[in-house]
Amino acid sequence: MLKKSWIQIEASSDFSIYNIPFGVFELKNGKARCASAIGDLIIDLHEMQLLGFFDHLDLPDDVFNQRYLNPFIQLGKKITNRVRNRLIDLLDENNTALRQKKEWHQRVFIPMDEVTMLMPLDVPNYTDFYSSMYHAENVGKMFRDPDHALLPNWKHLPVAYHGRASSIIVSGVNIHRPKGQIKPSDAGPVFGESKKLDIEIEMAFVTNRNTAMGEAIPVEKAQEHIFGLMVFNDWSARDIQKWEYVPLGPFLGKNFASSVSPWIVTLEALEPFKVPLSPQQPAVLPYLEEKERFSYDIHLDAFIEHEKFNAFKITSTNYKYMYWTMAQQLAHHTVNGCNIEVGDLYASGTISGPEPDAYGSLLELSWGGKHDIDMPDGSKRTFLEDGDTVIIKGYSEHKGIRVGFGEVRTSILPAK
Repeated sequence: MLKKSWIQIEASSDFSIYNIPFGVFELKNGKARCASAIGDLIIDLHEMQLLGFFDHLDLPDDVFNQRYLNPFIQLGKKITNRVRNRLIDLLDENNTALRQKKEWHQRVFIPMDEVTMLMPLDVPNYTDFYSSMYHAENVGKMFRDPDHALLPNWKHLPVAYHGRASSIIVSGVNIHRPKGQIKPSDAGPVFGESKKLDIEIEMAFVTNRNTAMGEAIPVEKAQEHIFGLMVFNDWSARDIQKWEYVPLGPFLGKNFASSVSPWIVTLEALEPFKVPLSPQQPAVLPYLEEKERFSYDIHLDAFIEHEKFNAFKITSTNYKYMYWTMAQQLAHHTVNGCNIEVGDLYASGTISGPEPDAYGSLLELSWGGKHDIDMPDGSKRTFLEDGDTVIIKGYSEHKGIRVGFGEVRTSILPAK
């Protein structure tokens, strides 16, 4: 039998009683607090703690009266899962402990449209993987040999690069069109604004503990180190990237911004949405072998909105299309002794499906700018224009259970 909350929740809400994500919001006095969500309400976790609802959980004082979730996440899954389960219990229709304390509801619950959500993490490090085979094949077909689209190492290890943690921003923070060196012809490079600004639909996982240098995380233990997932948009200036990336990879074409959803959804909330993945061919090296090989069925939609038209869906893809899993990514990342930290973000790389309507970037949707994408007002896009707002939403749904991530919304401002 499905769980039901005494809080009224729309069937289409991302924040069902099965979710209980974690984020950070700004109070009217400018201070920040940790929160969860149910329906269209914020749950002020600090107020919940002050009112004694977490007394038996042995939490540190003021763990929720914080600007970032890092101190809470660092408590480990044993504690963070107990907090989540306590909230689920209190919000269940059969529990009256909070329901009957109506005088406290105004302290605990705040309408979402009355708060500003903040970047929930202090991100020490950020790594971006390249783990969707369909995306990697598409890029290889466009820019290399179509008959040998994947580079020789791609099916042997999760390819990645270290990105810029300081320019990761939360949904609602807008970006200026980047500038850099571009090589438009056989002549020398020129300096100017990117003309090929793109999105990359991704998911990112968050680590919950520190490890020592020299310590490797075995693939079968990786999930213990992962707190949850966020929707991630890794902005890309394709023309800048194309000129600069040889021999060391992305730099100015990537480091100007990456956008994340304000809510972290725990792995435990995503448990009902596990999907098995096919065996990898060729077989991977032993440190990457998984006894249980799976991803999550997370549906991802991307929209473009403009002052001339409402949000228009340009593509739908799914996290289940990944070739390399989170466990393999983290195991490979640390196999050389690289230490990880609480709050690190590890992005999946562009997620693309097998068909053109499931591609995860404009680079693929327009096939390198060769095909126009029609907008509702009659205009066309190959890449993004100033004034465009990109919205990416993610959710999982199965047998009446829905768990969502909210949205990542970012507008493109003219270059400075």
